[in-house]
Amino acid sequence: MNSVWFLCAMLSAIFAALVGIFGKVGLKSVDANTATAVRAVIMALFLFLVVVFQGKLSKIPEVIADKKTFSFIIFSGLAGALSWLFYFLALKYGKVSQVAPIDKFSVVLATILAVAFLGEKISKMNGIGVGLIAVGAIIVALS
Repeated sequence: MNSVWFLCAMLSAIFAALVGIFGKVGLKSVDANTATAVRAVIMALFLFLVVVFQGKLSKIPEVIADKKTFSFIIFSGLAGALSWLFYFLALKYGKVSQVAPIDKFSVVLATILAVAFLGEKISKMNGIGVGLIAVGAIIVALS
């Protein structure tokens, strides 16, 4: 089993958790949408530097040249931006301990959409796990 995906997913979860903590502290006295815009600029600059450091700057035209690929990357970027806007608004007015678990309901939605539109198959155990995430998100929302 290739464990690179698992290590990367765990690191993603750790840094996503820090987004909530740092974001909540940073939002105390500023507008959530403005803070999200500043965050996006910082992320764009950081990621641009990663591409430069990896020597892959010349690969950018490949991404843009394929219209279908580029369209879906645009849609993904817009969906991500909307997610950030609503996440930071939720953090501004809610507790991290409530907002973060509800945000993770995206796992349930992503799984449903992947099965419905991408034809992905999930095992019974995966289905149970996703169901438990859904139940947990509902419990957090109601408490």
